[in-house]
Amino acid sequence: MKLLREDDWEMKIEAAMLAGTHWANYALHRSELSSDSEDIVHNSMLVVNMLRKYSLAEGELLGALTEIEELRPLYVRGDLPDGSHAAERAMALLHSIRGLACRSR
Repeated sequence: MKLLREDDWEMKIEAAMLAGTHWANYALHRSELSSDSEDIVHNSMLVVNMLRKYSLAEGELLGALTEIEELRPLYVRGDLPDGSHAAERAMALLHSIRGLACRSR
């Protein structure tokens, strides 16, 4: 991430989403809410009952991940202005996700 410039906001958002997903899976596996063979890829692709189960246990973490995911169609796939601010938000959310996932270590 240190190699990325301010105008590399698409890469920052994508990286935050990927890393956030890995941290979410770590937290879900660690708390035994999901097996090692079950990984979330995108919150939007989860079956409703699984999303509800995970959200009850890790609501703040999954909420932050969902917010990052919602930036993608607007700034990475789309062309809304202020992409650098969206990237800053994504990185702040990733920092939060990491902290939430690591609290159970």
